[in-house]
Amino acid sequence: MTVASNVKQCLATLKGVEAQLSSLALNSLEEEARIVFHESTMLIGNIKKDLQYRVLELERQEPQYSGS
Repeated sequence: MTVASNVKQCLATLKGVEAQLSSLALNSLEEEARIVFHESTMLIGNIKKDLQYRVLELERQEPQYSGS
C-alpha cells in the first residue's frame, strides 16, 4: 500500500470517528459527556483538515495518486 493510500484510508477512518463522536455528543444525556464528545469531535475535525491538505499535497506531488 502506498503512502497516499494509507493517508486516504486514515482520513476515511477519521471521518467515521468524527461522525460517531458527533452522534454521541447529540445523544448523550449528561452535559459533561456532551461537552467532552463535542470537544473531541472538534479536535478530530482539525486533524481531518490537516490530513485532507496532506492528501492534496500528495496528489499534487505525485499525480498518479490523484483520484485513487
